[in-house]
Amino acid sequence: MKLPMDDEHAALFTVGQVADMLQVRQAFLRRIDDHQVVSPQRSPGGQRRYSRHEVGRIQQVVSMMDEGMTLPAIRRIIELQYQLAELTRERDELARRLDALGEGGTR
Repeated sequence: MKLPMDDEHAALFTVGQVADMLQVRQAFLRRIDDHQVVSPQRSPGGQRRYSRHEVGRIQQVVSMMDEGMTLPAIRRIIELQYQLAELTRERDELARRLDALGEGGTR
């Protein structure tokens, strides 16, 4: 049986809980959502709910801000990281297919 806690993308944490965990202000979490840097899911009542994955992303944002980066720059870096991960997955899938074709053609 898989529990919600097992899913790193399950929206489990409130703004207050995340602020306490990461020792940041709730207003900071709202600001990075407004800037579309980390946008959590919403509860049926409209409250922000963060997953473990998003909490990790917020930690990354805090580190980048500590290095002097702006929110727009951080958002762009995150977008590029996502695109790179997608391209890497596509490349790996294509390599797997080529290997399968090569094995089938030599037999």
